[in-house]
Amino acid sequence: MRPQKQADVQFTDNHIHIDPLNGDGIAAVKKFERVGGKYIFLVNKTTMDCKISPDTCECFERIFDYTIGLSGEINERTGVRSFPVIGIHPAEFVYMCERSSIGRAGEIARRAVDAAGKRVMEDRAVAIGEVGRPHYPVSGEILAACNGLLEYVFATASDIGCPVQMHTESFTERNFLEIKEMAVKAGLDPRKIIKHYSPPLIKAAGSTGIWPSLIASKENIIKAAGEGNRFLMESDYIDDRRRPGAVVGPKSIARVCMGLLDAGIFDEDDLLKVHKDNVEEVYDIELD
Repeated sequence: MRPQKQADVQFTDNHIHIDPLNGDGIAAVKKFERVGGKYIFLVNKTTMDCKISPDTCECFERIFDYTIGLSGEINERTGVRSFPVIGIHPAEFVYMCERSSIGRAGEIARRAVDAAGKRVMEDRAVAIGEVGRPHYPVSGEILAACNGLLEYVFATASDIGCPVQMHTESFTERNFLEIKEMAVKAGLDPRKIIKHYSPPLIKAAGSTGIWPSLIASKENIIKAAGEGNRFLMESDYIDDRRRPGAVVGPKSIARVCMGLLDAGIFDEDDLLKVHKDNVEEVYDIELD
């Protein structure tokens, strides 16, 4: 067997959850670091994950501030640079709608979005997310409320000038066009939208300006590479002892990329594009 190629690339995980209470916490970040991981976009877990009832905006603010603090701890205790991404998950919003009323849920959720936006403006977080629509069926009334909240997020992000990480149902080419239209209507440049857990429809996403962020599975990334390198990579690691390795583990991005480099499917320019150039462009940040 010929030796695996080496690449001078520092990997980025565009969407990861870290949970010191229910998972490996900082140890998971160190696993990522040991295989060449350098940057993570740390997405807050839900109020429900944290055993908090989403009854007020303050409940969300507690989660946001916890995530921001955890991100700082990661920066202090590891060689990984962490960027917080904070928002209200659509599953939380659906739960709130079903638990009380759509009107009341919408009021709390909009205040939570405002609170997230304020923290981005203060440079305590870099994006609003994950926000959007549930990946499971809901009533037409609740779906309309989810779309209304997403439009509010887009308008808020437009005012701030920040990216949005979006959680939705399974996407098709038509959905990319739909979201682009929503963004334009709200005044947000579609190039500021990241489709978390995106299908490998690189050309379709690129035609709308939206950034696809792909789960780091070999099959997924091979399909994407067949259409170009305008995408981000993520693990969506949940860091929960009850679901070990879900969605994929913290080492997966590096392992997949190095395997594809060794197979000649990726070259070092592709890796640099995916893990640095694309990241800098969408988040308007500078990586080392």
